[in-house]
Amino acid sequence: MNIINKLTIRHLKENKRRTLVTIIGVIISVAMITAVATLGVSFLNLMIRDHIATNGECHVKYNAVNEEQIQAIENDNQTKKLILSNDLGYAKLEGSENKGKPYLFFKEYNTAGFKQFPIELADGRLPFSENEIVISEEIAKNAKVAYKIGDTLTVDIGQRMLAGEEKQLDQSYSLQSDENGTTENLKIETHDTFTIVGTIKRPTWEPTWSPGYTVIKYVDENAMTSNHTLDALVVLEKVKGSLFKHSEEMAKKNGIHSVSYNKDLLRFYGVTDNDSLRLTLFSLAGIIMTVIIIGSVALIYNAFAISVSERSRHLGMLSSVGATKKQKRNSVFFEGSVIGAISIPIGILSGLAGIGVTFSFINSYLEGALNVSEKLKVIVTPASLIVACLISIITIFISTYIPAKRASKVSAIDAIRQTQDIKISGKTIKTSKIVRKLFGMEAEIGLKNLKRNKKRYQATVFSLVISIVLFLTVSFFTDNLKKSLELSQEDINYDIQLINDQIDKDDLVQFTNLEHVTESTIVQTAYLSAWIEKDQLPIELQNHVENNPSLLENGKFQYYVRVYGLDRESFKDYAAKVGTNATQLENTDTLAAILIENISYEDGETGKFVETKSIQTKVGQPIDLYTMSYEDDEEEQFVNKIEIASLTDQLPMGVNTSGPGGLDIIVSEDVLTKLVSDNEKVKNEIQAELYMNSSDPMATQDELDKMTDSGTHVYNVYQRRQEQEQLVVMMSIFTYGFIALISLISIANIFNTISTSISLRKREFAMLRSVGMTPKGFNKMINYESIFYGVKALLYGLPISLAVMYLIYWSLRNTFEYGFNLPWMSILFVVIMIFVIVGAAMLYSIQKVKKENIIDGLKQESI
Repeated sequence: MNIINKLTIRHLKENKRRTLVTIIGVIISVAMITAVATLGVSFLNLMIRDHIATNGECHVKYNAVNEEQIQAIENDNQTKKLILSNDLGYAKLEGSENKGKPYLFFKEYNTAGFKQFPIELADGRLPFSENEIVISEEIAKNAKVAYKIGDTLTVDIGQRMLAGEEKQLDQSYSLQSDENGTTENLKIETHDTFTIVGTIKRPTWEPTWSPGYTVIKYVDENAMTSNHTLDALVVLEKVKGSLFKHSEEMAKKNGIHSVSYNKDLLRFYGVTDNDSLRLTLFSLAGIIMTVIIIGSVALIYNAFAISVSERSRHLGMLSSVGATKKQKRNSVFFEGSVIGAISIPIGILSGLAGIGVTFSFINSYLEGALNVSEKLKVIVTPASLIVACLISIITIFISTYIPAKRASKVSAIDAIRQTQDIKISGKTIKTSKIVRKLFGMEAEIGLKNLKRNKKRYQATVFSLVISIVLFLTVSFFTDNLKKSLELSQEDINYDIQLINDQIDKDDLVQFTNLEHVTESTIVQTAYLSAWIEKDQLPIELQNHVENNPSLLENGKFQYYVRVYGLDRESFKDYAAKVGTNATQLENTDTLAAILIENISYEDGETGKFVETKSIQTKVGQPIDLYTMSYEDDEEEQFVNKIEIASLTDQLPMGVNTSGPGGLDIIVSEDVLTKLVSDNEKVKNEIQAELYMNSSDPMATQDELDKMTDSGTHVYNVYQRRQEQEQLVVMMSIFTYGFIALISLISIANIFNTISTSISLRKREFAMLRSVGMTPKGFNKMINYESIFYGVKALLYGLPISLAVMYLIYWSLRNTFEYGFNLPWMSILFVVIMIFVIVGAAMLYSIQKVKKENIIDGLKQESI
């Protein structure tokens, strides 16, 4: 080690506090980059593992392929695992006591399929020859048909066909029936005999309303006949954006007619064939990473910039004893290397440790509250570690190079005296007379201090601005990410839906008293229309009718209207929820209603998820309702007039919003009866549906299956609803964890910056106390300095934050379209907290300064 480097090491040791705070600044920055990258990667990894555990793993599906095509797919260099699958069809389940589930549904997999998909064995073993099957244990539980392991089962397998139609029905369609009985039949294709070798739990992919119990058999690709086709599901070696092009080329080359993709799983890898969604993902990632990188650069640079004067003095001393410019530069680079070598590993370990502790708390919540099968794991990728190291190294280089270059340009005497750090004149530190008149002498001295130590002041304000921008940007980003997720989800706010066109609401009441039902709503729906003035249309529809004026008739646009009549108890609860008077709305003399004002939908042309208003109106406006014309020659009839009593975006149980050009109106059942009382056609078309929440949805469905007859459709959407709620809650955990992480880092940065700045001003404070400044005046001066710091930081931080927020909103508009709303609560929180944190940091630092002896403070050369 040369003499210059030895002197540098000695200088770092002698100035332990400055060295320590610089190291802490670099550690905080590296920890932030590492933690943010690890948090994002780990969260996506959780989503991938949870999806695989629930739905199985495959990325690409080649439909209806033959033996030769299967061989080509298997030999493809992108194929990691090949799963063969096929839906054979349905067979009658003789003796079933479940009227809504009269079939066995036969599905077949090869060995890889049994491993890659969530098939949970209850008893026995899995099949390994073509004449062996495993059956769902639900057959014995619900259908009361007792099959035993070892029994043989001879069946006629075919496809479900609706009477008079050629379309095949799959498991997503419930049993088709009306008041006269079942309206579908089986078109038999094969006759087979199988041996039962085991029982399985009901697969997660089997909808609860499906009419067939799952039966799985083994398929041997080596025994395929020439006319036999299967679906080939591929797990790829590496999931990347080029998979769409590769699979299409693969299909074209081998004569495969149809390819589909597991888009739900692929999106967690950040891979999509939707150009607008891809643009959204990349632009969002680019913006948020840019903000984080700028924040980290600012943290590291600030850690060095705050103590430039001390390094300049040291370099001046080296220059006075003959050090060249190159040696001085190398001395500063060596100092940065030493600090980086210590800080970067500690920063990376601190970031990973912080995330690990956070995940341990989150996992206990995920398991207890959400029943999520997978847990968050700390996923460390080489890319995140390399990026964190590179950003830190480059920033340390920049942070050390600038003061070294500046110090090398001044004479040794000037560097030692530090005349370059503080250059003042009367004009430089001139303050407004208003400051002294309004706030007193202490405020004026505080403001002059800030102006005199301009570089130090700017470094501190810069640190505060970065903290404001980081917090507000991340807060806005995470809130909009959560909102985007909610827009893309279905509005499922119930567990079970029961529909029967042949029974009225009074017949549905009996089902609401079942044992496990916790909440229920009977909804009667009338389908009507209304003519709305052009200026009341939302922007999307106004643009549409301008391009196609023929949609207007006498300056009005025809809306389709769904009027929902809720049962009395449900309507009272709903009215209270939206904050309106239920008694007034139940008055059949006035015919008033609640209108769903905000709607969200997926635009079929652009693929965007759009949030907009259903209509531009206000409370008190009447709407004329007409019958719905289904034929061109069908004449509309006036039904009644209804008044808008309340506008809301909250939906009652079972109600989904219409798309553009539709209105959803909520009334009590009595108002609905009075509304359509003079029109027999509309009265006869009213459909009653029952929606329920249950503490045990599967048990409730079993009871409903026993009580209902043909023509009744029971849809148990509990599992889908649970998946959506889990997704939203996990996203909330991610977003709030992200915000908490950035908040802690910002607070640590502010404390680090201000405490270092105060430590460097010990001599200044000692001089003020030596000329008679009282402790009260000293405290007052510090308080005003805190206010000046906060105000200046907010003046810069808020506009910059707003600009970045709009950039994020702009990037989201490629896929999600909704109004730009400022996060007022977050802004208010920042305004309050910036003064609280700055004040607390100043007071904490000043307490140490006050304990210093004035003489020692005046003599101080370093920290």
